[in-house]
Amino acid sequence: QPDVNESTLRFRAVGADIRFGLGAVRNVGDQVVADIIAAREREGAFTSFHDFLKKVPIGVANKRTIESLIKAGAFDSMGATRRALLEIHEDAVDAAVSRKRNEAHGQVDLFAGLLEFEEEESVVPERPEFTRRDKLAFEREMLGLYVSDHPLRGLEGELAKLGATPILDLLREGGARDGDTVQVAGLITTVQKRIARNSGNPYGIVTIEDFGGQIDATFLGKTYLEYSEQLVSDSIAVVRGRAQQRDDGIVITAQGLSVPNLSVGDDRPVSLVLDDRAATERLVGELDELLRRNPGDTEVRLTLRTPAALRRFELPHRVEASSALYSELQALLGPGGFE
Repeated sequence: QPDVNESTLRFRAVGADIRFGLGAVRNVGDQVVADIIAAREREGAFTSFHDFLKKVPIGVANKRTIESLIKAGAFDSMGATRRALLEIHEDAVDAAVSRKRNEAHGQVDLFAGLLEFEEEESVVPERPEFTRRDKLAFEREMLGLYVSDHPLRGLEGELAKLGATPILDLLREGGARDGDTVQVAGLITTVQKRIARNSGNPYGIVTIEDFGGQIDATFLGKTYLEYSEQLVSDSIAVVRGRAQQRDDGIVITAQGLSVPNLSVGDDRPVSLVLDDRAATERLVGELDELLRRNPGDTEVRLTLRTPAALRRFELPHRVEASSALYSELQALLGPGGFE
């Protein structure tokens, strides 16, 4: 993801990863990026959010720009949550701009002691971070895609059971022919509801995304009227229809849509797998906290892999086996964390 201390204007390789350029952030122009880079080269790395505002020129201290950088995660490495920074950024920018204007008029020397005291008192409050879903929504809003995570992470197995074709397979050359019946499953990322010019009939276009790609599906006529209420951004859906070859690639003319129930029924336990070498006190504590945060009626079982044997336990927790819980469990235990 972008970082005010690490990013340049464009994307760049950092080992096996790609560091987002600050120029990719919405509402952040090339000159702003140049000023940020010049400030950190001249005065050293930014040590905090307030240090950033102190070091950058007044043209960077723009509320809209700073808000966009916060939402994109460009200050995450400084330790404060995005929620906390969004809460105080307007006042912090006002204070920074006021100081810079005073500096320009030679007034800082006169009040230097007072200003330094006020800066020391201006602390970022401790606030819980936004939910994973909200953070990802901010990233997509500011960057056009998800960078710190993916909303479908943890649901790979459940989505595979739906019998959908991976979108990337459809988009590959020879993957889908004109008129083929296809089915895709994923996250609806955009919804456009329109009125046809000639007929005056409503129709909808949605973009659906899975782990490998995205594709547009058009809902027309009776199909649109039947499913229009289910065309909702950030919802997971299965779309059935016919592939249509266009000059710019494959699209789907939708014939149906369903919203899968990705929760596990009460009669099926949540079955976890953990290697004994990974079962540190910290991980076990985090697992306990996660399960306690999701109370429900579904039992939880744990298989502990040891060099000698598999040890099976029924944990005392009862949870709501939702897709959100599975996402967090996979983030904690890794892709092999389920039986």
